[in-house]
Amino acid sequence: MDKVRETFDKWAQNGKAEHMEEEHGKNVLKFLKSISFDKPFTFLDVGCGNGWVVRKITKEKFCKKSIGIDKSKKMIIQAKKKTESKKEEYIHTDIESMNYRGRFNFIFSMESLYYADSIEIALEKIFKLLKPGGQFFCGTDFYTDNKATARWAGIMKIQMHLHSKKEWREFFKKAGFNVKTKNVKDLNNKKKWKREHGTLFIIGTKPKK
Repeated sequence: MDKVRETFDKWAQNGKAEHMEEEHGKNVLKFLKSISFDKPFTFLDVGCGNGWVVRKITKEKFCKKSIGIDKSKKMIIQAKKKTESKKEEYIHTDIESMNYRGRFNFIFSMESLYYADSIEIALEKIFKLLKPGGQFFCGTDFYTDNKATARWAGIMKIQMHLHSKKEWREFFKKAGFNVKTKNVKDLNNKKKWKREHGTLFIIGTKPKK
């Protein structure tokens, strides 16, 4: 069994899924508020945990379908238990093996993509799953520019690919995306890195042609 799946199965059972929601919630919600969900759309959350982002997005007026995937079966069980709408769906899979016929307007991932065996292969798949003009929002607190979090890999003892903001941009460009980045900070947080560096969001837009 792979270590990442094993770790998140444990987290699903010991309350860490809720802790992740609390830990990332403020910056994620601040970022999502900056997105214009002003016409009918479909949404995919890669590494959805207990489904908290999927449930939030489902409440958007124009949301037609919001899907969450996670490689941890126990996280998916948690998410299904918390389902609030028929628009929600949860699938036990990782992004590389996801078999889905439809295409999405928006794909989101928070603190998830760096666990993939290959970021390049994961991004290639995400690019294919987006409609032309669609966007992928990738959030991470774990990047080299943020020295306080760069040590997480040693603490977690599982595969985590550490990259700089510049390297993340290059991954996205190589996959075919037009790229922007945005740092969302929590200026009142007790943790210095949350005030000074915050969450890095890499925003990839799939060209329309």
